[in-house]
Amino acid sequence: MRRLTVVQLLPALDAGGVERSTLEIADALVRAGHRAIVVSAGGRMLPQLQAIGAQHVDLDIGNKSPLTLRHLRALRALLLDVDADIVHARSRLPAWLGWWVLRSIPAARRPRFITTVHGLNSPSRYSAIMARGEYVICVSKTVRDYVLAHYPHTDSARLQVIPRGIDPAAFPRTARPDLGARAQVAALHPQLAGNGPLLVLPGRGTRLKGHADAITLLAQLRAGGVDARLWMPGARQAGRGAYLDALALQAQAAGVADALAFTAPTADMLQAYAASDLVLQLSRKPEAFGRTVIEALSVGRPVLGWAHGGAGELLRQLQPQGAVLAFDATALVQCARALLAQPPPLPVTMPYTLAAMQEATLSLYRRVCSP
Repeated sequence: MRRLTVVQLLPALDAGGVERSTLEIADALVRAGHRAIVVSAGGRMLPQLQAIGAQHVDLDIGNKSPLTLRHLRALRALLLDVDADIVHARSRLPAWLGWWVLRSIPAARRPRFITTVHGLNSPSRYSAIMARGEYVICVSKTVRDYVLAHYPHTDSARLQVIPRGIDPAAFPRTARPDLGARAQVAALHPQLAGNGPLLVLPGRGTRLKGHADAITLLAQLRAGGVDARLWMPGARQAGRGAYLDALALQAQAAGVADALAFTAPTADMLQAYAASDLVLQLSRKPEAFGRTVIEALSVGRPVLGWAHGGAGELLRQLQPQGAVLAFDATALVQCARALLAQPPPLPVTMPYTLAAMQEATLSLYRRVCSP
């Protein structure tokens, strides 16, 4: 296969699933001998991209302003200058810019256009651009079904399900219980010390992540005699003080304020999973994939979550005992008790791997560019 030049388009390189996937594919391209170029406004992950050996072009193509249109000429010049084979758009506004630029390039020199639908965006003409790729990568079957439901004129043959994945070496199976990990977490957060089970809900400080549901669950477990603790890494974020205050009041009213910890994101999620007895995935809004599910299961910890979106899809496949009808609080408590009393069998190997995602994406690139 000849050397390909792939240009990925996204708003910025700050932390997030879109950014992580961009770097993972850039890394796979470079290691396979191809040329990887990323166009964005830069950000915290830029040094990681450059360390991979990929090229970055600084254009603020994600800013929702008429001024962003001034980048069309520079983007067109870039695609022609590098003789791009593929333009891979990962977000809506960058996808629109890429689409407009590609229409202005003669067919003989026009790169192929691929999009990835990373989220369940509100259906609209603006969002519809993500279904216009020659091939549309869907990060789960949930996303594929969503695209077909809301953009029914989309040719289903163009939709390619390529799930996200993890590196199993980064989330190895650990002993259960892992007393060392629990002791280290308790040393950092004394309110999490104790002999009872530790529940962990990772997620940023927004009500969409279901922190209030987790506090209610904790209160009901403790009222029923289970000496549970709850850790919510990521809930404490700058600018989210009012939200945290509301959660603290809820915990105080429920009598569980001394049995939970709201903390900033932890850089050691492996330790967080290892210390836990049960991992929660309670997003109020269905998510496109559900990386928390596969990370926790890879470490060997059961997961409890609402059976909707990509997380529900993963639970039904990998650990169905933890999938609960969305927002059924009674069933959530019953399921939590059952999982804590008798942890279910977990997958021996994790089918959703980073290597599989990378190979499937590069295989699609090769197929698109084959004579």
